Amino acid sequence: MGVTIENVEFYLLILIRISAFIFTAPIFSISSIPVKVKAALSVFLTMIVGPLITYEPLSYTTVYGFAGLVIKEFLVGLLVGYVASICTRIISFAGQLLDQDIGYSMANMFDPVNGQQVTVTSNLLSYFVLLVLLVTNMHYYLLRAIISTFTLIPMGQAKFSFDMYNILVRFLGDMFIIGFRIVLPIFASILIVNTVLAILAKVAPQMNMFVIGFQLKIIVGLLVLLVIVSTLPTIGNFIFEEMKEMLELIIKSLAGS
Repeated sequence: MGVTIENVEFYLLILIRISAFIFTAPIFSISSIPVKVKAALSVFLTMIVGPLITYEPLSYTTVYGFAGLVIKEFLVGLLVGYVASICTRIISFAGQLLDQDIGYSMANMFDPVNGQQVTVTSNLLSYFVLLVLLVTNMHYYLLRAIISTFTLIPMGQAKFSFDMYNILVRFLGDMFIIGFRIVLPIFASILIVNTVLAILAKVAPQMNMFVIGFQLKIIVGLLVLLVIVSTLPTIGNFIFEEMKEMLELIIKSLAGS
């Protein structure tokens, strides 16, 4: 294939779709990774994927038409990466709920992965899930997912329908349900502790329940947290299966099938 303006435009759209994915997908979008490395990875993947894609002439008339194609390709990569990113962020949400019940929410720390202030347990669980993601080679699956979009969704032919909105709403609802299921043991344990403290406050009002309750919640919370940590591989596998299902639905919706 010779170097022509049409070929340069074709490769540019491939680069835009891959770049939008790299800058939003889990693992690849970590803020501690330099932007130059992410850009180099996007160019490298474009050089590998480009020759494998069947060239089809782009249909547009003016510069505004080409700008519309650029926006389309950017949204395709953004949606695929965003859906995968939400799946890993749900564990961070669950960790924040855990810390609110245990009492760790007062101790925040800066997370270099997400570039924001998070609680201790939230940060710990997030790193565990990212580690499971790497160990299970899910990052390879994510790369295969974005590469497969070039076969299912030809350049400039992505379709954005209302079904995509329904898919995302259902997806977010499922993620919140998963998050609450993760913290349910802590909720139940702290509820029992609060019930016991309420009874003790009536039986022995001279006791300082605030001091006793604060320490008791931390002890019980840590014990239950040990049980939750032991189930993280199972939780991670469940989240990744949900991720695969939602990526498949989003890609099919963008392909118009």
